[in-house]
Amino acid sequence: MKKIEILSDINLNEVYAWLQHPEAGGIDLFIGCVRNHAHGKSVIKLEFEGYEPMALHQMDRLANKAIEQWPVKKLLMIHALGNKQIGDPVVVIGVACAHRDDAFKACKFLIDELKKSVPIWKKEYFTDHTVWVNAHP
Repeated sequence: MKKIEILSDINLNEVYAWLQHPEAGGIDLFIGCVRNHAHGKSVIKLEFEGYEPMALHQMDRLANKAIEQWPVKKLLMIHALGNKQIGDPVVVIGVACAHRDDAFKACKFLIDELKKSVPIWKKEYFTDHTVWVNAHP
């Protein structure tokens, strides 16, 4: 079972509740959140934009690859769009498997591949300027 979403806000309690499965002895949960610094400068906030139909399609494709490679009971991928403040969760990858090693491996694969291939762009706001972190269309 999988859940793939693009949201404005991520509720971590709902994420954990959804991932629970009676056959899963290991739930690996990666939470990417806004930090207060980058490149030696203070970050004020981040802004995320994305091409939602393509992002959802690509996230689903990655989820299917993970499900083929590891014995996944449940898989969740959520990315937020919009303005995010320091500490806000912006991406969550969750994998529930019978064993922790499979959950760790699948989760790492998913976040690494999401960062490489999903069309979501991040803009960093510093005290003196802003910059798109990755290529923006």
